[in-house]
Amino acid sequence: MEPVAESPPAAAAARLPWDFHPALTEERLRVCARMLANARRDALAMASYELGDDPWSVGCRAFAFGRHRLKRAAESGEYPWLEVLDDSAHFVFVIGSNGQGVPVRFYRGAADDPTDRTLKRQEIEAEQLSLALGEEAADGLVFRFAVETGEGGRVDRVVFLALRGEDRVECFWPVPLEIPPAAGATAEQLRLIADDGYAGPPAQTEPAPPMPAPLPRRKPMAPISRRQGGLF
Repeated sequence: MEPVAESPPAAAAARLPWDFHPALTEERLRVCARMLANARRDALAMASYELGDDPWSVGCRAFAFGRHRLKRAAESGEYPWLEVLDDSAHFVFVIGSNGQGVPVRFYRGAADDPTDRTLKRQEIEAEQLSLALGEEAADGLVFRFAVETGEGGRVDRVVFLALRGEDRVECFWPVPLEIPPAAGATAEQLRLIADDGYAGPPAQTEPAPPMPAPLPRRKPMAPISRRQGGLF
């Protein structure tokens, strides 16, 4: 028999993100999680396995797309609670404002099995977390979005985590990705939406135009006979 995946500890399941900091509201976490889910959706839609794409290259693109979505949303001014703290490959963004926001990172992988790389805190991240929570509360703590994928690399769920040290899970909250239907709407309308105003790459409804015919090859030029003598 295959081993049954362990559930997070009851204490972790009982503690919710906004119990750590009021900036971590359900609405804000939903917005960020949908951006990350839609970023992977776009990466899968644009993958060309015939030209050599594989899970590694798609994963790199999904990370870059997720980082870009969050950065563009922060710069748009539509989400004043969203800021980018570190735009490098480590990418740290902040949920909150007035310099008291909570730093968060994201990764693709199992929420119940974060790697050492996932748990590693950046110096700027630790400093920001101390400002938001206080040094004692922030000691060893990290906040992460875990993007879990399944068949074909599609997103199964996004989990918001509060992790302390290597084996202590203080919050394990699967983020609802679907938008609740408006009054009178049917359940069939539930879907992921692009919260940053970008709906992803357009679907190709018409075949791509044929490549133009190659230009005729130019006739080789006749060799120029060398003149006798030197340059002068």
